[in-house]
Amino acid sequence: MRNVNGSIPFASRVTRHALRTMIPKELIKKIKRLEIKTKNLVNTLFCGEYKSVFKGRGMEFSDVREYTYGDDMRFIDWNVTARLQSPYVKKFMEERELTVIFLVDASNSGSFGSIDRMKGELAVEICSVLAFSAIKNSDRVGLIIFTDKVEKYIPPKKGRTHVLRVIRELLYFKPENRGTNLSVALDFLSRVTKRSSVVFLVSDFLAKGYESSLRVAGRRHDLIAIDITDPREGELPSIGFIELEDAETGETLLVDTYSSDIIEKFKRMTEKAEIEKKNIFTCNRIDQISIRTDEPYIMPLVNFFRKRARKQ
Repeated sequence: MRNVNGSIPFASRVTRHALRTMIPKELIKKIKRLEIKTKNLVNTLFCGEYKSVFKGRGMEFSDVREYTYGDDMRFIDWNVTARLQSPYVKKFMEERELTVIFLVDASNSGSFGSIDRMKGELAVEICSVLAFSAIKNSDRVGLIIFTDKVEKYIPPKKGRTHVLRVIRELLYFKPENRGTNLSVALDFLSRVTKRSSVVFLVSDFLAKGYESSLRVAGRRHDLIAIDITDPREGELPSIGFIELEDAETGETLLVDTYSSDIIEKFKRMTEKAEIEKKNIFTCNRIDQISIRTDEPYIMPLVNFFRKRARKQ
C-alpha cells in the first residue's frame, strides 16, 4: 500500500524489514539457489510432462458458436438457439486448475543420510521441482508437514511468492515431535481438502498401521507416494560392534556386525518390510516413486511421468 505521493508507509517498510531479518541470510541464499536449480529442471525436463499427466478436473463451458454439420446434438444450447432463431452449440474447455498438496514427513528419521545428503534434504528438493511445475501450470499448491502429529498446514494458493513460502517452511521449519504417524496426517488431509486433489505423500514410510487411512485418502485424491530411502537402511557394514539408535524414539542397540546371523537377520527384516510396503501401495492402487539418497532423483520422476502418460 502506498501514500498519495507514492511512497511506502513507514509501518510497511518496518514490517518488510522485520520479515527479512527474521530469516537468516544463508537461508535466503539457499532458497534462491534451490529455486534456480529446480526451475531449470522444470523448464528442461518437466515442461510438458506435468501438464500431460495432471490434466484437470474436467470440462467447463466457455462460449457458444453456430452449429455446423457433424456437431453433437447433445451440445445444442436451446436458449441461444431460440433467441437467435439459428442453431448454436456450447463450446467447452478443459478446467485446468488443480490443487496440489505436499504431505511431507518431518520426523527424525529424515535426518539420516549416509551418502551425499539426508533424506529430508532430498525431500525438499523434490517438492520444489514439483511445486514449480504446478505453478507453471497455474495450479494451487498447499503443504502439510507432519511427524506423529500435524505440525504445519499451509492452505493451497497460486503463485511464485506462495511457492517460495512453502519451500522456506520446508527448509526452515523445526518440528516439535520426533515420531511418525502417517494416519494422523492422512486423516487431517481428508478433513481439510474436500475437493479431489493431487497429493504427493513424501516419507520414508517407517511406520505401521496407516493402511486404512491411505485407502480412504487414495479413493478421494490422486495420491502418489514418494518413498525416500538410504542404502544403509538395508544393510549393516562389517565393522564389529556398533551402536544403532532409533532416530525417532532415541532407543539404542549394540550390534555385532561381524556376526553373519545378525547380518542375515537384519537383511531379511528389511526385505520383508520393503515387500510389505510395496504390497500396501499396490493393493490400494497408490503410485509409488522410489528415491534413493545415493542416486539422482531426476530419472525416477521422469519415469513416473512417462508411465502415467502411457496409461492415459
